Amino acid sequence: MENFARLLKESWALVEGDRERLSDYFYARLFLLDSDLRKLFPVQMRGQGDRILDAIVAATQAVGDPESFDEYLRGLGRDHRKYHVTADNYATMGVALLDALRTAGGDGWNLEYDQAWRDAYAAIAEKMQAGAAADENPPFWHAEVLTHRRYGPDTAVLTVQALQHPLPYRAGQYVSIEAPRYHPRVWRTYSVANAPNDDNILEFHVRTPGAGWLSGALVRRVKPGDLLRIAAPMGGMTLDRASERDILCVAGGVGLAPVKALVEELTTYNRTRWVHVFYGARHADDLYALAGLQELVAAHPWLSVTPACSADPDFDGEQGDISDVVTRYGPWTAHDCFVSGSAGMVRATLRALAADQVPPQHIRYDTFGNL
Repeated sequence: MENFARLLKESWALVEGDRERLSDYFYARLFLLDSDLRKLFPVQMRGQGDRILDAIVAATQAVGDPESFDEYLRGLGRDHRKYHVTADNYATMGVALLDALRTAGGDGWNLEYDQAWRDAYAAIAEKMQAGAAADENPPFWHAEVLTHRRYGPDTAVLTVQALQHPLPYRAGQYVSIEAPRYHPRVWRTYSVANAPNDDNILEFHVRTPGAGWLSGALVRRVKPGDLLRIAAPMGGMTLDRASERDILCVAGGVGLAPVKALVEELTTYNRTRWVHVFYGARHADDLYALAGLQELVAAHPWLSVTPACSADPDFDGEQGDISDVVTRYGPWTAHDCFVSGSAGMVRATLRALAADQVPPQHIRYDTFGNL
């Protein structure tokens, strides 16, 4: 296993600097092998390749941890049911992937790398298909937008109601969303911002700092009454109810969404664990959910919330990056820790927790981007 993982990571290092070429060749080869697969993807392919490669990287990085590797891939398989992918499609994608890797690797690619990726993809495809086959839920859920509230030009909070079938998920998980009226076949992942409830209502926090297609539509165009599609829940940033450790949650921006869901779940049963939420943003106006968190603090004495701003000297609270603020309040070695936000914020917080000697098995994290 150790040699296998080394070969995968070593060979990936050989090609990752040429991701654009790798992605372009993968899709060109894929659609040449089976032109019918083109209809599974959006008209505009820009950005699609990065998400495929991100999934591959995450899988190869997890290969040394069979339990998380299995869980991740089974979840990915359940999620990919939304594309109606068949066993033949998996085989075709494997051929296209190996061809793309060989091309991008050039003279540095060798038979050992080739066999390692062939074996890895076979395991990936097997576990994804097993996850898909074991799921008795529909490939995706139709959901109606109930409310939509803007917070400044770039952020929105919306609630939707899953129709026909309950959507089974756990607080802290995320789902893929499609807005077929605005961008058909474009799917993006978003964390659910509330705990499960009997009304099948889900809350999402969306920010679009640029011209992101789906996020831009969810912030600026979607309105009550619109229909969305939601795919199977994924992610392991969930509570361990058997744990007796106190809880640290660190959230940046709309990374607050899964943290809010975790806190909501805790309000239904927690009586003994102290819960500390650190909520960071650049400016005070970006702390869009602070008032709601403070209402929860008033109702639950075990909960505390510490907001911080990294670029707002007039903010009457903690100053600095949220990862630095957290270290001022430590140590956190006896806590279950949850981290969610941008890639940079998560990396910085993980480094801070590692420096505080928090055991890795006590840290769960989510990221809106790559680590």
